[in-house]
Amino acid sequence: MGPVVVAAVLVGLLVAPLLRGLVARFAVPEGEPWCEDCPSCGRPARLLPPTGRCPGCRERLGAGPWTVEAVAAAVAVAVGYAADRPVVVTVALGWAAALGVALGFVDARVRRLPYRLTLPLLGGVAAMLLAAAPTAGPGVPLRCLLVALTVGGVLELAVWLGALGPGDSPLGLALGGLLGWYGWSVALGGLFAAMVLAGLWATLRAAAALARRRPVRGLDLPVGPFLLLGALTAVLAR
Repeated sequence: MGPVVVAAVLVGLLVAPLLRGLVARFAVPEGEPWCEDCPSCGRPARLLPPTGRCPGCRERLGAGPWTVEAVAAAVAVAVGYAADRPVVVTVALGWAAALGVALGFVDARVRRLPYRLTLPLLGGVAAMLLAAAPTAGPGVPLRCLLVALTVGGVLELAVWLGALGPGDSPLGLALGGLLGWYGWSVALGGLFAAMVLAGLWATLRAAAALARRRPVRGLDLPVGPFLLLGALTAVLAR
């Protein structure tokens, strides 16, 4: 397992500059244009170093130093540990994990999941699951579709009710389809893990506010990171 861990960490560190660039580009409030270039010097912000500073003017962009790199490396190790046959499903898991890292940081910063990231994630996962369908057991593709529609439909209903943003439903479709490949128990486990993690985080935030003798206001939790972490936890625990 040692070589796999080393290789996974290297892969995570190699893709981290691109993921950090995506975070800097899309972590902008609703209604504002994407941050295509550094606002100080105009240099393209496609790839960023671990410091998170623009290579041209040293302006801080996006996430904090080494945070994206640490998360990308850890997620890559998790994907390597969860690797299974067919290989295309592992590739789908890796694709969802990579874009999920960027989405998690963006949602945590500005409470939004941009279509420019969620739709490629959904399209890639759907295409790879379709490619793996001929090797799947009876009923597996239908189960993937049913789980995807169920999770996506519940999240879309929450969007209509104003409880979530529009980017949550395509993320739910992608994660539901991917979890459906591993079975109903894994899919339910992923949703349960997401709810538990979100509840724990909300409790910790409330406890921290009370410990500082500050009022506990609306928690306004980002849903994306917990959906992603819950899905990965369920896949690892299967």
